[in-house]
Amino acid sequence: MFNVGDKVVYPMHGAGVIESIEEKAILDEKQSYYIIKMPGEVKVMVPTAKAEEIGVRNIIDKVQAQKVIEVLEHESTEMSMNWNKRYRDNMEKMKTGNIYEVADIVRNLSFKQKEKGLSTGEKKMLLNAKQILVSELVLAEQKELTEVESMVENKINASYADHIASLEQNTVEENIVKKFIPLN
Repeated sequence: MFNVGDKVVYPMHGAGVIESIEEKAILDEKQSYYIIKMPGEVKVMVPTAKAEEIGVRNIIDKVQAQKVIEVLEHESTEMSMNWNKRYRDNMEKMKTGNIYEVADIVRNLSFKQKEKGLSTGEKKMLLNAKQILVSELVLAEQKELTEVESMVENKINASYADHIASLEQNTVEENIVKKFIPLN
């Protein structure tokens, strides 16, 4: 059970703060609801009895936040070349509410966007994943939104630059080997 003032994550929407717990009658059925204030002044009502079942969880702590940030610094993970399958796979990851999976999506789609662009659906997914990631890091790190957004972008840009440098180094090494060792 969560308490008023708890900082929680609501999968597919991001991090928010429980403002109150209210009893409401909806379709002649009385239930208790968490009233969660989400980023952008949005409020969400979640039945208290089903909150954990639908994936509401406490936000990560500072140690976990650092591990999430490290995910952004790593090489991208393998994704399907088929955009439709990639989209479905990423949607399944998003639905888990696992912040490490969300960070993985943000990094991978950011790389893909820099390399050759994204479909409209994947662009929306990237924006949504970033919003979820940033909203949780803002609360976990107790930093300003703009500061966290900038930090996420900087980590992705640095990681992508390392990725490109690694690809270029591998290409140079392959060319050197081909020059000295004929493959015929």
